[in-house]
Amino acid sequence: MANKPPTEKPSQATLQRGKACLRCRKRKMRCDGAKPACQQCTRAKKADACEYDDGKGKTRTQILRETVARLEQRVRELEDPEYVSPAVTLYDPHGHAHSRSGSSGSSFGSPDSSYLSVSHSPFVSDSPVSTPSESWQLQGVPSPSPAPFIPEAFYDESQTPFQPPFELGQMLLEIFAPHHFQCGLGIHIGNLRDSLNLPLSEQRHPVLMNAIYLWACFISRPEPLCQHEDHYLRHALESLPEALRLPDKTMDVIQASCLISMYFLANGRLLEGSYHASAAAALAVQSGFHGRASRDIQALSSPGTEGFDHKPLKWDVRDGERILTFWQVYNLDRCWSVILRKPFIIPDGPAIWNSIRCPWPQPMSAYESGHVDTDSPLPTIQAFLEGKVTSSGFSIPALRVKASTLFAQADALSKNWDPRSKPVAQFTEEVQALEHSIALFLSALIPPSQLDSVLPEDKHVLIATYTLAHSAIIQLLRSFAQDDVSSFSKCLHAARSSVIIIKHTSDGDFAFLDPIVGPCWWSVAEILIRQLDTLETTWPLMDTTEVRTELATIAYAMTSLSSRFPIIGPALSKLQKRLA
Repeated sequence: MANKPPTEKPSQATLQRGKACLRCRKRKMRCDGAKPACQQCTRAKKADACEYDDGKGKTRTQILRETVARLEQRVRELEDPEYVSPAVTLYDPHGHAHSRSGSSGSSFGSPDSSYLSVSHSPFVSDSPVSTPSESWQLQGVPSPSPAPFIPEAFYDESQTPFQPPFELGQMLLEIFAPHHFQCGLGIHIGNLRDSLNLPLSEQRHPVLMNAIYLWACFISRPEPLCQHEDHYLRHALESLPEALRLPDKTMDVIQASCLISMYFLANGRLLEGSYHASAAAALAVQSGFHGRASRDIQALSSPGTEGFDHKPLKWDVRDGERILTFWQVYNLDRCWSVILRKPFIIPDGPAIWNSIRCPWPQPMSAYESGHVDTDSPLPTIQAFLEGKVTSSGFSIPALRVKASTLFAQADALSKNWDPRSKPVAQFTEEVQALEHSIALFLSALIPPSQLDSVLPEDKHVLIATYTLAHSAIIQLLRSFAQDDVSSFSKCLHAARSSVIIIKHTSDGDFAFLDPIVGPCWWSVAEILIRQLDTLETTWPLMDTTEVRTELATIAYAMTSLSSRFPIIGPALSKLQKRLA
């Protein structure tokens, strides 16, 4: 006992106010004040994170706050060169060995370029990725130059190069959480938040976490945090090869690839976005995510199931995340393949091995409760297109998937039309059948006037669902609209219905919308511009007030979205030029 080193022990009385460690204070837990680590932190295996604000030195939280203050000061200086504040010492961004290359700017170099004007290599190069400032300056918004986000002293030995400090990771996750529906990420946020306290081996892979942190910075635009997008993008891309070598991290890789793809697409970097979307889709199919879950297959193939028992199977959150992950990839593949004019990656053929049989997605709360109705063993998408109705196909996530399906199917069918020849009867019947399916689907959605009565996250998904369904009509019929009055009338009705949805979108909703609505709004605007052209060239002159008002509504919506998603910038410039 005599050789035992002395250790500071608190008195047995109640700990004096302000003497608890910072971690216990934050979690409002009783702290015994023991040093170097209290019992609460020791039991949680967070002894290294136990620190006291005793005035003898700066804590990691204080260092982070001072870093953020320096960054904000740097932004003010960049926006106003005459602004001087001697009270704050700014970081020298060139004093750190963090070289950056500006070789990968935005795809949209001019307002007249289309969504397909791409100039980026789809392959990840060995050189550092470009900063987001190039695409951000596309909108005329000053973009701060890169600055070191966290000083090296902020990291301790228990952290990997791809892992930010606990407090920072928690902060970024809280920023991202309300937006995870926006990018289609089906994940249990509560479990993800709790996993930050687990040992590294039990946490989600850094490829996913850095993709989430990337999005947290991205959706913070134009706040100073957005200038660190390239930091997390680089870490996400660098950790991708390691994650691919780990079979149990496949879902993390797919989810991360979807987030990275959406980031590139929203910024107008289309080849890079297409590359990661295709990689995610191919990996999901290769890993069997498009099929039914193993427990579902076992239930359907068990002896005595000839009559097929429709009792719901017991599912858990992990099963739910797997199902939601597949549909995240599916939505990305189907919708953006139409915009990028490329073939779909996920097949849906007649054979079992290449048909989509994954159950319809449900809200995470349904998987959390453990009971999900899988209805039938039929191919999910094919059964829907054939008009078969299932009770599980009316959840908000399932409606979003159906809208993606109709949007993609309309585009694929319209490409089969040859304007040089008269349409055959079979083609006409297929167009009419799909048009009927879209109308039936729209009738099953809640009326636009009731959008404010649902949960905010459901409203944002429904706005995208409505927009895709109306755009599906335009995709299906606009090839004939030039010569067929009836087809143009239907396209015009779909365009005006989309404007009604925009009118039910509040200013606060734009920050949470799926980026896919941007290209869809442009297709709506094209139809209305065609109507405006017709009215302005008709004699006697027709009143164009209504059409101009509708176009102004779309311009307002696109302006609200373009402040976050540069991909909309070129189309918005065209629309503004037409209205000028």
